[in-house]
Amino acid sequence: MPFAHLGLAPALLNALAEREFTSPTAIQAAAIPAALRGEDILGSAPTGSGKSLAFALPILQQLADLPRKSIYGAARRTHALILAPTRELAIQSGETLKDLARHLAEPVKVVVAFGGVSLNPQMMALRSGADILVATPGRLLDLIDHNAVSIDRLSTLVLDEADRLLDAGFADELQRILALLPARRQSLLFSATLPPGVEALAATLLRTPTRIAEAAGEPEIDQHALTVDEKNRTALLLHLIRQEGWTRVLVFVATQYACDLVASKLARRGIHAAPLHGELSQGARSEVLADFKAERLHVLVATDVAARGLDIARLPVVINYDLPRAAPDYAHRIGRTGRAGEPGLAISFISAATEAHFRLIEKRIGIRLEREFIEGFEPTETPQPGAGAGGIKGKRKSKKDKLREAAARSGDS
Repeated sequence: MPFAHLGLAPALLNALAEREFTSPTAIQAAAIPAALRGEDILGSAPTGSGKSLAFALPILQQLADLPRKSIYGAARRTHALILAPTRELAIQSGETLKDLARHLAEPVKVVVAFGGVSLNPQMMALRSGADILVATPGRLLDLIDHNAVSIDRLSTLVLDEADRLLDAGFADELQRILALLPARRQSLLFSATLPPGVEALAATLLRTPTRIAEAAGEPEIDQHALTVDEKNRTALLLHLIRQEGWTRVLVFVATQYACDLVASKLARRGIHAAPLHGELSQGARSEVLADFKAERLHVLVATDVAARGLDIARLPVVINYDLPRAAPDYAHRIGRTGRAGEPGLAISFISAATEAHFRLIEKRIGIRLEREFIEGFEPTETPQPGAGAGGIKGKRKSKKDKLREAAARSGDS
């Protein structure tokens, strides 16, 4: 079924065609008509299934149908509020909305607000109001406390990645925000999973919602475990990039220091690489991500803190240069590739010191990967009997790294 059968305006269909989107995904095909009918929605679908378009298109359609005066300088009433768990996800949603709205007859003002940067520019952006506000919960409350925005008359509320909103510790902020909302509104809740906390939130937020559950099919990710001595990991990474001809590679490391170091070593060897971590300014992070998505940057070296919320279309490969500290983090990392039905490749570097830890990850997620090696990079070290399996030996984060990551997490609010 094409998008044209969903009742969308020609301008939105033209915007979709420009982005080469011809047919809706399962979550889009089910959610868009229901949202256009004004129904509350509880939508569950795996990461990469197109949930952003499932709420962006109905919101823009509703705005296109409203009899609005488009007089610049006149204050706009906030029509829709989209809450996101991280600044990256908020920025991505804002970019999607702005891109899709370009052909609408009436201009749509989208404002994106998140923590970790100065409040004043965001307050200035909201001076004449906004049609759509995309925000992280903590920053939204900051703006409300400064009387920069009011949400007591909005028509639509969206909770994007609701499970991650709760995981990130936003439960108290969400309750404060919900108390400020008008009783009559449309609410859309989208989540990759529906744990008890999300179900409880939905019960208080939604009114007789349309439930849409897209089964989380197995993503097509080819996983490999390459054994290599720790000192040879950078050389192996460089070899793989050149030999395989990858145009984009996302490399995960454990710390901000390793992030800068690996990116610098690759750059000195002629690879266009850059780091992404919590200590970078928001401007620098946005620029790096834009370059990576546009393939002007070939290798992105990232920490877990900076990589939360990344949505990079058609990313061919993820490399675990350092192993994650927990099994769920492994699934989250490799899930950056193999999205929306695209095939993906995930490679983990396994040294003698990290073999026991990777066995623990395998056990907890129910896989067992054959250990492989690349000719010329055969490991010479062997795992020591009785090596601990509770963490990554030699990769425990320093107190400074932990403080940096805590600051980055609070910045996402």
